[in-house]
Amino acid sequence: MGFLNGRVTFTRYRVSGSSPLPFADDLLALAVQHAAGRHGSADPTDGVSTGWSGGDHVLDLTFDLTKNVVNDALHFAVRIDTDKIPGSLLKAYTQIETEARAKLNPSGHPTKAQRQEAKEAARLRAEAEADDGRFRRLNHYPVLWDGQSGVLYAGTTSTTVLERLGTLFRETFDRTLEPITAGSLATSLAGPDADDRNQERLAEGTLSFFGGEQPGLSTVTWAENAPNMFDHLGNEFLVWLWHALQNDSDTVQLADGSEVAVMLTKTLTLDCPRGETGRDSLTDDAPTRLPEAFRALQSGKLPRKAGLILVRQGAQYELTLQAETLAVSGALIPKPEDEKLAASEVRVARIDSLRHLTETLDLLFDAYCRRRAGSGWSQEVSRIRRWLTAA
Repeated sequence: MGFLNGRVTFTRYRVSGSSPLPFADDLLALAVQHAAGRHGSADPTDGVSTGWSGGDHVLDLTFDLTKNVVNDALHFAVRIDTDKIPGSLLKAYTQIETEARAKLNPSGHPTKAQRQEAKEAARLRAEAEADDGRFRRLNHYPVLWDGQSGVLYAGTTSTTVLERLGTLFRETFDRTLEPITAGSLATSLAGPDADDRNQERLAEGTLSFFGGEQPGLSTVTWAENAPNMFDHLGNEFLVWLWHALQNDSDTVQLADGSEVAVMLTKTLTLDCPRGETGRDSLTDDAPTRLPEAFRALQSGKLPRKAGLILVRQGAQYELTLQAETLAVSGALIPKPEDEKLAASEVRVARIDSLRHLTETLDLLFDAYCRRRAGSGWSQEVSRIRRWLTAA
């Protein structure tokens, strides 16, 4: 059931408005009114309709406080139904209709008008068959609305699905969703010791120059449609983390007094910020130790996705982090140590672990932001440059 078991994938949003706590029947009633099949007819341009589902499976349309509310969080799903006639079937029907009309002609060949009639007849035949739903594809994606933090976890990284989710959420609950990305988080987490020069640099969104032949970048090629103009700071964050882990320590001190042990593992994707030299996707137990990874960084490429293992306060998480959006894929959340817990208690523990994971990620990113906006950032950049040029 979505976020309540297995590995999790999510993109986070801040939900507008006051706290929804306690979640009550009136809010669930809104979800029921906009459930799959009730929210509205399919979009005539693409045959897609959206609506809420109960979250247990793609056909679950039941909503209940006992089932859907866990540990001050509302767990349900967005369902996306697509009615699309297979192109191969439409092509076959068109050929059948065309051949039938051609037989009526002495030449055995269809006229232009007959070919047009055949296309229309094939379309009508396919649409008549589609009315019973035989071509309908159902997909659902888990959604978790954390009432304690006012954050919505969307169980997908698909831009198309996320756009449909945002529209449905606004129409259902009269609330908007603000993406939590590297840029939005950086502007809210800059440390109190930030000097004016570094605050100005952060405000301008200038990307620090680490490697390559040309100094300084005001933007990157993938920032054209980014939710926040500062989202490339997520790429810079991964460079800073890479350098710190290899040259300082495998643990990072956090603002709350705790520390997190970090390992870059499994996967690493680097891309050229100017869109000139392509992308490198590496897979290894320690991808940042690969010579080709370091050469890519030296040439000026920036990390866009990295596998991480995080250990904080006795809990270990394994995940893949997307740099700009801070979206998480395939996160492995530890199971409760007490195997005698009831099913309801396991669900509560699961939500607590999800919160702890995102808190850990945010605190780690905050450690970078404090360094980034502090007076010593230029010295930090110089250290990273020397590291890149010394090898």
